[in-house]
Amino acid sequence: MKTIVRDFIRRGASACGFGPIVLAVLYFILKQTSDLQTLTVNEVCVGIFSLTALAFVAGGLNVVYQIERMPLMTAMLVHGVVLYIGYLVTYLLNGWLARGVLPVLVFSGIFVFGYLAIWAVIYSVMKKNTNNLNEMLKQKQQSADR
Repeated sequence: MKTIVRDFIRRGASACGFGPIVLAVLYFILKQTSDLQTLTVNEVCVGIFSLTALAFVAGGLNVVYQIERMPLMTAMLVHGVVLYIGYLVTYLLNGWLARGVLPVLVFSGIFVFGYLAIWAVIYSVMKKNTNNLNEMLKQKQQSADR
């Protein structure tokens, strides 16, 4: 458990520096695509702190896949739920998502679709790599048997 907490903090600390960078890119995009011209000091501070915290949690959260007693599907569920809550709170806190049932439902649908799409790609790549490794092992075994 001590190792997992240490890894969470280490991974989170290495990822949290990307929060302000993502925020800067996001504000730049908003400036180019909307009527956003100025931000208050409070908006900038809340944005920096919330995205730094979100990046820390998202970076550290990958440690759930190291917990050997946790089945993969459970780890994926924990990972997805924590990320969903983190993103939802961050978007609502910064005013990037309107408060209301419909905006939250749309956000939820997009998040679930994106999360599942990313995992489908990861699964496909891992399955392909595993099949390649199994084929190589099978060929080595056949060579050794001759």
